[in-house]
Amino acid sequence: MAAVVGSGIMAERLSPDDVGLQLLANTGATVLALGVLVVVLAPVSGAHLNPVVTLADWWTSRRADGGPSLGVAGAFVAAQTVGGLGGAVLANLMFEVPTTLARTARGGSGQLLGEVVATAGLVVLVLTLVRTGRTHLAAPAVAAWIGAAVWFTSSTSFANPAVTVARAVSDTFAGIAPADVPGFVAAQLVGAAAGVGLVALLHPARPAERQDEPRREPVVVGVGE
Repeated sequence: MAAVVGSGIMAERLSPDDVGLQLLANTGATVLALGVLVVVLAPVSGAHLNPVVTLADWWTSRRADGGPSLGVAGAFVAAQTVGGLGGAVLANLMFEVPTTLARTARGGSGQLLGEVVATAGLVVLVLTLVRTGRTHLAAPAVAAWIGAAVWFTSSTSFANPAVTVARAVSDTFAGIAPADVPGFVAAQLVGAAAGVGLVALLHPARPAERQDEPRREPVVVGVGE
């Protein structure tokens, strides 16, 4: 969130008359920061940065060993939300911007559909990497998906409830009006459910996992503009 909000503020200040350039700069910084976070945090927590992906991971692994329990998933969601809010406030402080509720309206059926698509794609990607034993590709793959989804979805790919809530406390380029947060979060939950369903069709069986090695799959954010 510090990268999302901070780069948005910097881009707006450096290119005040070019929204496209602002979005490009914001996307680049977000994608690079996301890739680094996955690399750093995957060995620690599995890089759980996104509530809907964490819940999707819990749901798909609830009958097998290795996935998070419901209690652990809930703790992750709380940490993700607190961390997101902290990151937004940190960016505001760095750029000496007041921490106030955002006024940027983001809504309508098109943007909500964009959130469904962005979130479903993220869930499909992460769970596919887990089920095919390729979690080592999570950092570049997830960063690539988020970077692309920022530009091809109408919502600019928030794809993360914790990020959505956090962006409501920064009245800057990256902000979202609090009134539009519930709709975005609902669309993200729908997208996550759709992603879980698609993975069940594409990869119905989880590969056997080594008994002597805990499963640590990255489950990461969508943080687009």
